[in-house]
Amino acid sequence: MARIRNKRKPVAEMNVVPYIDVMLVLLVIFMVTAPMLNQGVKVDLPKVSSEVLPQDNDSRVLTVSIKADKTYYWNMGEEVDVDQGKESESAVSLEQLVGAVNGIMAENSRQGKKVQVFVRGDKAVDYGSVMAVMGGLQQAGVGNVGLITEAP
Repeated sequence: MARIRNKRKPVAEMNVVPYIDVMLVLLVIFMVTAPMLNQGVKVDLPKVSSEVLPQDNDSRVLTVSIKADKTYYWNMGEEVDVDQGKESESAVSLEQLVGAVNGIMAENSRQGKKVQVFVRGDKAVDYGSVMAVMGGLQQAGVGNVGLITEAP
């Protein structure tokens, strides 16, 4: 009796179906666990003394202050305004502040003087108000802004 040989060749392809099944199971696991993860981390910032920012003696200094009632003040001078009782210009709205800063920047660039800009915010002012001022300063053409803090 003659033996019938199998004329099929062995299959040399890799079976990917089990890998697809594992991938779909992992996808479902990640989709279920992602909403359960914490979206933020609570951080208690340390209170340390910071170094004094270097000041260019050839440039003028614009200090923008934000009070607790969200009123804006600015002071143009030769040094940083750290006195709270000092008289300065005021603006009712953020748009007026941006317009005034735009004029100050244009005037000083016409005279060939650099302007350093510093922002002082009351500790009761929310983060959004400070960021709105920073965005307004960016619209007015201010590239670098320093934040003024008080020593602990």
